[in-house]
Amino acid sequence: MSSPFSNLGFRFYHHFHFNYRHFCNSANAKLIATDDPHKFVVYVREQVKSGFNNLQVPINLFHRMMSLVRRPSITDFNKLLAAMLKLKRLHPHATILSLYSDLELSGIRPDLHSIGILANCYCHLRRVDFGYSLFAKSLKLGYPYKSNLILLTTLMNGHVHNNQLSEAIKLLDVAVIKLGSRPDIVMYSTMVKGLCRTGDYAGALHLLRRMNSAPSFCKPNIFIYNTLIDVLSKDKLISEALNLFSVMKTEGIKPNVYTYTSLMRGMFDIGRKGEAMEMLVEMMESNIEPNVATYSMLVDMHCKDKMTDAAEAILPIMIKRGLTPNVVTYSALMDGYCSCGQMDKARDLMDLMVKSHCHPNVVTFTTLINGFLKLQRIDKALDVLHKMCELGIAPDAWLYDVLIDGLCEAGYVQDAENLVSDLLARGLLPRKQNKAKWMLS
Repeated sequence: MSSPFSNLGFRFYHHFHFNYRHFCNSANAKLIATDDPHKFVVYVREQVKSGFNNLQVPINLFHRMMSLVRRPSITDFNKLLAAMLKLKRLHPHATILSLYSDLELSGIRPDLHSIGILANCYCHLRRVDFGYSLFAKSLKLGYPYKSNLILLTTLMNGHVHNNQLSEAIKLLDVAVIKLGSRPDIVMYSTMVKGLCRTGDYAGALHLLRRMNSAPSFCKPNIFIYNTLIDVLSKDKLISEALNLFSVMKTEGIKPNVYTYTSLMRGMFDIGRKGEAMEMLVEMMESNIEPNVATYSMLVDMHCKDKMTDAAEAILPIMIKRGLTPNVVTYSALMDGYCSCGQMDKARDLMDLMVKSHCHPNVVTFTTLINGFLKLQRIDKALDVLHKMCELGIAPDAWLYDVLIDGLCEAGYVQDAENLVSDLLARGLLPRKQNKAKWMLS
């Protein structure tokens, strides 16, 4: 049996081609041409607003700023390094800490914004303990305890993301009892999100009650209620979510589109479709218009019930109401088509996405490829794969699993083994432990 990859003429993993040296040289040329310090700082501010795609350019800008006879203020350095912080995928945190060290050694005094950025970096590096040393630094710089609420929130968020919820709760108590600070809604929201993320709904509800018993300045807001209702609905605890829905209305907090969408999805998930549609009617009667997430959820729910015609009819309704279907909407409908074996419609939908300037992502392509593979239409699956790679979309472990399973089912075991090798070479592991498992043994 000939390989299905033999006629593709390209390696499966599509490498991105980017002339980085040319980019840096052109950027540096602009810097060299800008001799006026004021104009250079204005240029840096413009670059910060535009954002960066890599770390080297802002690092170059930083060192050029440091070389100026009259250095910019700490505010400009903060903005530059905060822009670097947004490049999370490039893990800039250690670099930012190093650059701030250079600032201090040069005699530039950090401010509260600087301290917040440093704390954020320590938390991402899983060194929340180092973040606590910033309290002493802020006091040494003359900032009072009460001005450190943002720092407290950042450290608390670090504990939450490192699954150290008990430490986060202790920090909340420290803020109230020892420092005399008034925890704000951001701090409480951070805690509620963290507790919900770990499944500690009882703890989150306890914190909600604690807020309700606190002074009026920090009552739970719509965001906190929506967070709780959403996670309860996703875990099919719809009765608890509805109870909370009643509580928030009793407290005078008006539900919004996110509240209703979460509840409707939860009801659909447990088969209470009639009640979900009643909730939709209640929302509309309250003059709350469905948003793209609501319509996408309805498309998804109809597709799961194999009602692709009803799901398809939702798209023109969205457009008529001035809403543009997004990649989630299209992917949900595509999954419905593929589940029902309507592959021609699924392929046409992909073309429609491109024409509508809605760029398919790896999930969309994987769904379509999986649909073709289940029907053992290997040639069609590889056509989609080729299109995906042409667009520069890199595969993930899920797509590898889909391809490995599909190729094994069709008898192309050698190609499946090659994909396992490519998967391991990229530092990924199969998500499924089925056909790939015996290949690895």
